[in-house]
This record gives sequence, C-alpha cells and structure tokens, in this order.
Amino acid sequence: MPHEPAEAKIFTCSQSQYLAEEIAAAYGVKLGNVITSTYSDGEFQPSYEESIRGTRIFIIGSTHPGPKNLMEMLLMIDAAKRASARHITAVMPYFGWARQDRKDKPRVPIAAKLVAKMLEAAGATRIITMDLHADQIQGFFEKPVDHLFASTVFLPYLKSLNLDNLTIASPDMGGSKRAYTYSKALQSDVVICYKQRAKANVISHMELIGDVTGKNVVLVDDMVDTAGTLTKAADLMMERGAKSVRAICTHPILSGDAYEKLEKSALEELIVTNSIPLTKDSKKLRVISCANLFAEVMYNVHHNKSISNKFVI
Repeated sequence: MPHEPAEAKIFTCSQSQYLAEEIAAAYGVKLGNVITSTYSDGEFQPSYEESIRGTRIFIIGSTHPGPKNLMEMLLMIDAAKRASARHITAVMPYFGWARQDRKDKPRVPIAAKLVAKMLEAAGATRIITMDLHADQIQGFFEKPVDHLFASTVFLPYLKSLNLDNLTIASPDMGGSKRAYTYSKALQSDVVICYKQRAKANVISHMELIGDVTGKNVVLVDDMVDTAGTLTKAADLMMERGAKSVRAICTHPILSGDAYEKLEKSALEELIVTNSIPLTKDSKKLRVISCANLFAEVMYNVHHNKSISNKFVI
C-alpha cells in the first residue's frame, strides 16, 4: 500500500532567512539548523547540524548580487549531496544572473546557462523559482524546474483596488507577453512602451504605443533594478493624460539611486514581493509576501500533488 513520505526538511541560505522563516511557518515545520563558519579572509563554510540522510530537503535562497549569495546556495547543495540527502530542491525565489540569457553581442558569457549548470553540478535535483527574467531559462536545466508566477499573489490585491478604466502596461517590448496575460485576467486594455538604451541601465529614448488618457495604469515587470525604465514610463504616461500610474514588479533589486527615483516619480505605489530583502523603506513601496505560494508548492511537490494551478493566472 502507498504510504506518506517522511516530512521534508527546510533550510535557508543567510540572505533569505526572513523569507524562509515565513515559508517554514506556512508549511508547518521548523526551519532546519545550519551554522556558517567564516574565515578571516571572507571564505565561509555552511554546516547542517542535523541528519538529512535519505530525506528530501528544500534549500531557500535568492541569488541576487553579490556573488556570495549564489556561492552559498552552491555550497549548501554540495554539503547536502555529500550528507546523502535523497532529494535536494533549490528554492530560488529570485534567480539571479538571468538577464544574461543569450549573447547580445560578441565575446560575452551566457551567465544564466552557467548558473544552471553549476546548480546541477553541485547536486540540485529540482529547482523552484518565480518569474524568471526569460521563460526559456527553464531549458538550460536537465532537472525539473517549477517556474511559478507571482501573478497568483498580485492579482487579488489588484482586484481589491477596484480601479475603473484599468489599463495594463509593459515598460518595454520584451514584457508584452506578461502584460497581455495580466490584461486577460483583468479584462483590461494594454499599452506598451518602446525604449532604446544607450548602454545597460541607461535609456536614450522612450515612446508609448497606445492611449492612456483618463486611464488608471498598472505597469507590470519581472524586476526593478535602477527603476529608470519604470519611473520614466510612469512620468511619460502621466504626461499623456493617465489618471494614475502604479507598478507591479516581482523582484525589488532597487540598486543605485532607485529609491530616490521612486520617490520623485509619478508612481503612486510600487508593488513587489519579498523575494529579495529591501535595503530601505519607502512610503511608495507595498510588499506582498510570496511565502504561502512557495510553501504550498513545496508541500505539493513533496507529497506528489499537482502544482499546475500555480503556472497560470
């Protein structure tokens, strides 16, 4: 007769401690015990302080810059493999280095592919992540990848706002598919921004495709880094007659002077998840936790139940 598997164990990398505690509480287990020893030169060594032999373990850790976050995940996976864990699932709410998913000019790396191979070489048997920068990154892995959509946590909040004349917007051409998916769920119009970059993080020109006059606009993107694209798009839409502009961005990297740009912009609010820890507070930021989403998916993966409803809006 079939029997229930022994309960999984959940561990965390240091950068995602805050989120892992929420996920473990929602899952219904205590967070596993890991200590990290650090040498004076900065080299570090994680150590599992309990037996994981023959068990399924989930290791939670976003791999946002700097490189220590990715290295810690790799070391945690390697340690688990050498401790004879049966299944090792890397839970990466934010999959870093994903913007380098192709060669966009000669003599550059495809970092997303390299990260995928490193995770597999370390010993990961499954990956759970959310809102990849490019969907095709799933194909860089030979192991199963569960690519969750943050729309499952954002849509209830958007609907609760009861905005009239709602229009979904993409801040660039690459995000048009995401915008159309949101618009379908909300039965709203769509507009798209067309931008040209002088170099990375620097926009030389932006134009709007579509009409936003009298509309409550919601910009949708997978991440916000310097906030240059987002704030420029918001200001452009207000100039073109929008009633209000807010933004949904899954991963709040918010580097450089992003917080200053956000405060000065026409954005009413920036809605994000807690996939990455915020470095500052802002009255324009609203954080919606993704802990329940990950806890439910992790539970269903471990108990061999369907998770397909987390891949669609």
